[in-house]
Amino acid sequence: MTRRQRVLKALNHETPDRVPIDLGVHFSTGISAFAYHDLRKHLGLPVDTIDVPDPVQMLARVDADILERFNCDCMLLNMSWAKPQTWNPRGEYKFQIPSKLNMSKNDEGSWIATIGDGKMRMPSGGFFFDGDWLGGSDFENFEDMILKTTPRAEYIYKETDYYTMLMAFSAFFHGMDHACDMYTDPEDVLAEHDKLLETQLSQAKFMIDHMGKYTQCVALNGDLGMQHGPMIAPDMFEKFCLPYLKKLCGFIHDNSDLKIFIHSCGAIEPLLPQLIEAGIDIINPVQISASGMDPALLKEKYGKKLSFWGGGCNTQTVLGSGTPQDVAQNVKELMHTFKPGGGFVFNQVHNIMGNVPVENIVAMFDTAFEEGKY
Repeated sequence: MTRRQRVLKALNHETPDRVPIDLGVHFSTGISAFAYHDLRKHLGLPVDTIDVPDPVQMLARVDADILERFNCDCMLLNMSWAKPQTWNPRGEYKFQIPSKLNMSKNDEGSWIATIGDGKMRMPSGGFFFDGDWLGGSDFENFEDMILKTTPRAEYIYKETDYYTMLMAFSAFFHGMDHACDMYTDPEDVLAEHDKLLETQLSQAKFMIDHMGKYTQCVALNGDLGMQHGPMIAPDMFEKFCLPYLKKLCGFIHDNSDLKIFIHSCGAIEPLLPQLIEAGIDIINPVQISASGMDPALLKEKYGKKLSFWGGGCNTQTVLGSGTPQDVAQNVKELMHTFKPGGGFVFNQVHNIMGNVPVENIVAMFDTAFEEGKY
């Protein structure tokens, strides 16, 4: 069974030879460049050309040698920066970041990254930047991005057997301020969503026409949850988000074989019935430590209609602070909850942070491979 076949079979709620494994196909399933450097060094692999496709979260592109070592089945679609620069934040760490980022240190020892008037900061000894991405894309617009990225999608599809996805769409929700706007300015929000839907339907058609045969999934972003509950009440989501999400997902499903993946942290269980109704196929990162996100409950209630991409290791209380034995035990328990009947791609809950011990990372993926066999 090829890697791509394995993922597709799992996402169709069938039983593959083993549970698929992902590290870094999405900017919420990856690994800090700092932890990645340490992991490569631990394994005796070169560390001189670590590419950072997401400079805000400081996530590394996971190279083929690491994908092979840990039996991963997915590969990041995003291209490398057209004009990279080598940046040495401290010690022996050296990363490839976009040359358009101007890097300097302030009096407190924090790194300041700027593009024009935009600014973001990494505290001294930190592992990522605060704030939002400053822009400075290598692409002029969505269509330009698709046209320039399609050759990489074609390469992954034809020259490898990895599964990949495009991160490009919004789930019609973008934070607490947006939720407040639904109460204070409802007509403005609906008008905004009307316009966004029109744009995204056009973009989805363009993507499907040019890249659809080379990629297997589209990822929507729209964090809906906090630690103890959703950011938005289910009735408000039903009014302001669900109709638009349903039309976007319906268009994608009607015109392609693409699966639809949504990234949403937090306690989103009360919203899962609506996400299923909208046509979402996959949820990520499956934050099992949040209220109402008990793995057994999720699998029992939603496991026949949703696939879980994540939830394979508790990053809040185990991966970064436990022993390798703790990590292995956590993975075993979660694997045996999520894997029956397919519908599960192994990944830790969100990204691996920069200070996670390499021994824990190795224990997590090696245990996932062994315990994931059917």
